[in-house]
Amino acid sequence: MKVLNFKKIDAFAFGKSSGNPAGYISLSSAEDMTSGEMLQVAKELNGFVNEVGYVCQTAENEFNLKFYSSEREVDFCGHATIAIMYDLLANNADLKKYETLHIKTNRGVLKVENRIKSENAVFIHSPEPFVKEIIPQITDLAKNLTVDVDEIDGSYPISIINAGLSTLLVPIKTLQSILKISPDSESLKDFCFKSGVDIVEVFTKEVVGKMSNFRTRVFAPTFGYIEDPATGSGNSAFGYYLLRNKLWRGETVTIEQNGLYDDFNIVKLQKQVDEKGNDRILFGGNAITRIVGKYILQ
Repeated sequence: MKVLNFKKIDAFAFGKSSGNPAGYISLSSAEDMTSGEMLQVAKELNGFVNEVGYVCQTAENEFNLKFYSSEREVDFCGHATIAIMYDLLANNADLKKYETLHIKTNRGVLKVENRIKSENAVFIHSPEPFVKEIIPQITDLAKNLTVDVDEIDGSYPISIINAGLSTLLVPIKTLQSILKISPDSESLKDFCFKSGVDIVEVFTKEVVGKMSNFRTRVFAPTFGYIEDPATGSGNSAFGYYLLRNKLWRGETVTIEQNGLYDDFNIVKLQKQVDEKGNDRILFGGNAITRIVGKYILQ
């Protein structure tokens, strides 16, 4: 039996919205749990949180992070990263003094910016992106998303961009069309595996909030649940999509996400030039701790 330090934290919550739930287990070293045990905890928490993040401190301002869904290890999970790093920076007196932290993930070493005092948020530098050129047939895509082909906005390209997770980005003409999408989990899961993508993100320029720029929804059946209500990695891919297609406007892109008309979550995107001279997307938000306790692993 192992007794683990556990928190349930909702990332990207905004107003009345519930955010995206993440499990969070603190480890004293990376050897405290095996990969099988990490997957076991994620399976046991299926339906309660979307992913579980495991974190251990390796230096004064450096951490290792691992992520698991109920199905498998996740290379990078944006909302769990927001949840964990916001909690650490908000509640650890030794860390509050740092303007930046560094995290080691399966997608490289990433920078975390502490903006809790100024913006009540942390911002994460997303992994370097790469693009997949082979796109699924639009008729097959529409069928699996349960939309008509003419609801897909032909003014913008369909793309696959990986900024942590391989993300199929689909432009939709109207907010009404996005809100009514209700795919079958198993059919969409098969479609994602056949298309070589982790998640599907639909987006439209029609929004509800006055300060919002886009509405998105993200479907993630390959990870054991149908919809991700607020995502860092998927929206980071969308940020690179905006840059790639010269659609980025202003300093900050504000995204409202989920399938509810007015109780949406908020994800903010910004861009910075890295040491190689490339534009990098940052995603930011806050987090609310719901449960603190011990997790008993048999």
